[in-house]
Amino acid sequence: MKKCWTFLCLVLLSASLLLAGCNATGLGEAGGGKTQTLKVANYFASDHPQNVALREKFKPLVEEGSEGTLKVEIYDNSQLGAEQEFYDGVRNGTIEMGIPGMIMQSSIEKLGVTEWPFLFKDYEHTKKVLNGPIGDELLEDLEKKHGVHPLAWSANGFRMFSSNKELASIDDFKDLRLRMPNIEHYIDLGKALGATVSPMPISEVFTALEQNVVDGQDNPIATLRASGWYEVQDYVLESRHMFSPNLYIINSKVWEGLTEDQQKVIEDAAQKSADYEFELMQKSYEEDKKFLEDKGIEFITPSEEFQTEMEKATEPLYESYYEKFPWAEDIVEGIRGQAE
Repeated sequence: MKKCWTFLCLVLLSASLLLAGCNATGLGEAGGGKTQTLKVANYFASDHPQNVALREKFKPLVEEGSEGTLKVEIYDNSQLGAEQEFYDGVRNGTIEMGIPGMIMQSSIEKLGVTEWPFLFKDYEHTKKVLNGPIGDELLEDLEKKHGVHPLAWSANGFRMFSSNKELASIDDFKDLRLRMPNIEHYIDLGKALGATVSPMPISEVFTALEQNVVDGQDNPIATLRASGWYEVQDYVLESRHMFSPNLYIINSKVWEGLTEDQQKVIEDAAQKSADYEFELMQKSYEEDKKFLEDKGIEFITPSEEFQTEMEKATEPLYESYYEKFPWAEDIVEGIRGQAE
């Protein structure tokens, strides 16, 4: 009888060890099989394409693909702080994920290239560059320097100037009080065009426009619509002076703590969500333009002469980039070469 009990105990022990081993692999490994929450922070309004893509693609793909081991919570409209604050939160791990712009470029200079003036021709050109070898090169120092793992490039869009006075020639930039992000090359661009630049975070823009602290700002028109700035602006200059990307990122320690299956689910979901957001941005332009026109915004398409003047005014900035960054000219030539 003792031999039978001993044999039965050994069978039960082996079965329990086998089950434990199964639970230590696959989607349920992280957190001992517990559901892990991924907070995703961004500064966009709730109905902006970034958040539409997060809700319709990223969240369901992650939650379903991970078989419930991962839960996604979206914190839009700067709920977890302005861009610098939530980016720092992802870096230190208090926030798992975020979709910042290129705010990290002050210490990772290559990422600033994406927003140099009049560099990208259109969305197809942009996607080809960012999703290829140049995009990988731009990201090569991000994780080791900042402790965040890049997942996918997405689109803020082509930036344009909105203002409460008409911008019909380059002379109209003189004395224009222009809000720009507190990023060096943004400020340099505004000054090169002749404007007086006031740096401030995006969360303060509506109040600054409403109270006439500034006369105008620059952003894609999807942001102008989603943030309600059309209520305090009269004109949009279709300058397309800069492409502004965003980046899906995740804290590196969080990333390393996930199983390979969970990592693949997140990576695939981020790319599909980012691709969808690119599509939404491209398709929404005419719809956004009509909406804004119906709200009283007048659109100004720059003449060929005006467009050339703006490009010439900012061209000296490239000489300063080349002097400052030995790698810059090759990257710029590579980007421009892919526009052909």
